Amino acid sequence: MNEGFEAGLFAGRRAFVTGGTSGIGAATAVLLAELGAEVTALGLRPAAGGEAPVHPGVRVVEHDVLDGGGLTDLIAGAGRLDALVNCAGVSHDRDEYDLARWRRVLEVNLTATMVACQAARPCLAAGEGGAIVNVSSMFAFAGSRDRPAYSASKGGISQLTRSLAAEYAADGVRVNAVAPGFVVTPLARGLLDDPPAAEAVRARIPAGRYGRPREIAAVVAFLCSPAASYVNGAILPVDGGYLAV
Repeated sequence: MNEGFEAGLFAGRRAFVTGGTSGIGAATAVLLAELGAEVTALGLRPAAGGEAPVHPGVRVVEHDVLDGGGLTDLIAGAGRLDALVNCAGVSHDRDEYDLARWRRVLEVNLTATMVACQAARPCLAAGEGGAIVNVSSMFAFAGSRDRPAYSASKGGISQLTRSLAAEYAADGVRVNAVAPGFVVTPLARGLLDDPPAAEAVRARIPAGRYGRPREIAAVVAFLCSPAASYVNGAILPVDGGYLAV
């Protein structure tokens, strides 16, 4: 099932996905590959119980985005690109009030995204114009007392996305972001393992359920596709209506 996309939509195209070995990143890598893209999925080894994306069109590269020099080299070495998707992210919940944890979250979530975008810019401009999709969050809109660094980093992602959309447009490169709500991923494990808290959140979501990684991946694929050719600098919530109430 390809969520209604035309078969072969990304045939002959090349995509690079950071954080592509788990959660939303893995789902995105697989969906783009199913639609015909040649995908490099970069990330850490999945935690116990997790699985790296499995598809013949996905090449998995194990690398920590905190190694910015290595990240730059890997993206630059990919040659021509049609899409960059930045999914790498981390949260330490209330431990983020510790400044060492705070710095790590911002380095992974925000700084590494900037590094990846800068490295990919010439690779994307070398083709017929490409697309960057960053992963923001609903916490970029409302904040979270339990995740101060995560929320700050995602607010930064939204503003970085708008800034690069303006800067990269002359190269024919579009830059957008998705802002997921509560999605069943390893990052949400703490909430999902707390039934009363999980139910309280679910009760607020108009859709009545948590999102699935594949549903976020479908919106990413749209933003990478020709159908979004006039979408630039957008931050698109994908949250089942959570922000609407």
